[in-house]
Amino acid sequence: MKYMGSKRWMLQNGLGELLAASGQDARRFVDLFAGSGAVAIHMARHFALPVLAVDLQRYSAVLTGAVIERKTALLWEAVWENWYMRALEVFRRHRPPKVDKQTRRAVVNFRSWCEARTDLPLTCAYGGHYFSPVQATWLDALRMSIPARKPERTVALAALLDAASKCAASPGHTAQPFQPTLSAKPFIFQAWNKDSVALTKASFVHLAGLFAMKTGTVGTSDANDAARNVREGDLVFIDPPYSGVHYSRFYHVLESIVYGRPGTVSGVGRYPEPALRPRSRYSLKAESQEALSELLSMIAAKGAKGIITFPAGNCSNGLSGDTVRELARQHFRVREKAVQSKFSTLGGTGDGRGKGRAARQFARELILSLTPK
Repeated sequence: MKYMGSKRWMLQNGLGELLAASGQDARRFVDLFAGSGAVAIHMARHFALPVLAVDLQRYSAVLTGAVIERKTALLWEAVWENWYMRALEVFRRHRPPKVDKQTRRAVVNFRSWCEARTDLPLTCAYGGHYFSPVQATWLDALRMSIPARKPERTVALAALLDAASKCAASPGHTAQPFQPTLSAKPFIFQAWNKDSVALTKASFVHLAGLFAMKTGTVGTSDANDAARNVREGDLVFIDPPYSGVHYSRFYHVLESIVYGRPGTVSGVGRYPEPALRPRSRYSLKAESQEALSELLSMIAAKGAKGIITFPAGNCSNGLSGDTVRELARQHFRVREKAVQSKFSTLGGTGDGRGKGRAARQFARELILSLTPK
């Protein structure tokens, strides 16, 4: 799925080997900034360790919990058929317009149709912007018909999040949708031509076959609050934000799908009310260094080992590779490795961070192995 700074690339480029070596004598694996769940899921599937995955946003708990909370494969056929048939009944009641003309006027008309669908909260908020009317109506229909019981419910919701991310007409995340300009219009219709139902089913089938070696748990919490529950013998993975913009700005659409109701949205990005967008000290220049120092201090005091990943250069939240390294050395013995990774350039925000650059680019990232002093 579309995700800023996903660790999937690094797992094949040095991080996976370090996790395997460091986890040999660990009693538990703790991921305090789980994000897309790539690292937590990797550890749960390949090592006989219970995994605790925590993130500030609920969508992360869904994506990660869909795999790490189960020890067996999910029998998906009957679940999918029942889910799809319930959703189809909802979809047929609304008859959304299909994309037939790829014009600016068509986009404007689609937005008007979607905003009038007050009984379809996702369509009303995001249809004609991130999703076509058909895609958005299916998202609502599938969300309204989601299985009632776990683990089927969690796997189904994770599949819907994955499909929505792949369909979104936006540059690598959901901070802002593409606008129907001459240059961006082709990207809108390319995204809108994707089959949201087929993508949901494919993701559901894939996730159903993934499971943990030992049952893990997920949580929605600030990393520093969660760190109070770290224990001696834990291996703690720390991948803090590198952006000075709160991550809830980039993933508010996914968060809204989890809850099913975005509420009142506004702005080009169709943002929900500020109270519904979690804020992190790690994305505030004035607080990021203090927050990380506190976190490392707590983990060291517990006698746990850790692994930090962070870009080697200066970042917009006030942290840098040098700063992170120095803070780590105050609390741990540190071994260091640098690798190449892929990062989001935030899609060009007009303030100099990403404008004119590719949506993703290679950058050096530090991997710091932390051993208690």
